[in-house]
Amino acid sequence: MAKHQLKLYFTGSIAAPQSNQKNYLNIVQLVKDNGHTIIADHILSVSEKEVSLKTREERLKFHTQIEQWIHSSDALIAETSFPSISVGYEISLALRVGKPVLVLYKDGEPPSLLAHHRDEKLLCEKYTPQTLPHILQDFIGYIDSKTDLRFTFFITPKIASFLDTIAKKEKLPKSVYLRKLIEEDMAKRA
Repeated sequence: MAKHQLKLYFTGSIAAPQSNQKNYLNIVQLVKDNGHTIIADHILSVSEKEVSLKTREERLKFHTQIEQWIHSSDALIAETSFPSISVGYEISLALRVGKPVLVLYKDGEPPSLLAHHRDEKLLCEKYTPQTLPHILQDFIGYIDSKTDLRFTFFITPKIASFLDTIAKKEKLPKSVYLRKLIEEDMAKRA
């Protein structure tokens, strides 16, 4: 059981067959049943046709909202049994900002671009209706065990300027850059 309530972002292909939609609902309900908040209405209550009818401005506004949801969540859960470029983008964004990601798939192998990706925050799991509750509980436990501690310290204006430049160039938060430097140094010293 998780130590505190988590906010999870859920995604899957809106073009998926109806059978996948049932799996989406099951995943969302299991997360809610464990007392957590899940952002999923954008997948559960929108059709591919509705999205195609939106104006460019509406789609851009929605894209911004998705990014905000991912940034504000504790982790991302993706059901990837039906291929989707948008879902791949959301997974990539979540990993880029340091969010744990659970990639679920029903049959075969995990998505080919993720199968060999090395990132401790990316977990790929094949599931069945019977194994899904346990997989989700393990993932939630993993998120709780990885809860970051906040560490604040003062830096010089020169260091702040450097971090701003790197953050813009690398398109990642300054804290992620600093964590990567520390992790690289830890690996060298191990």
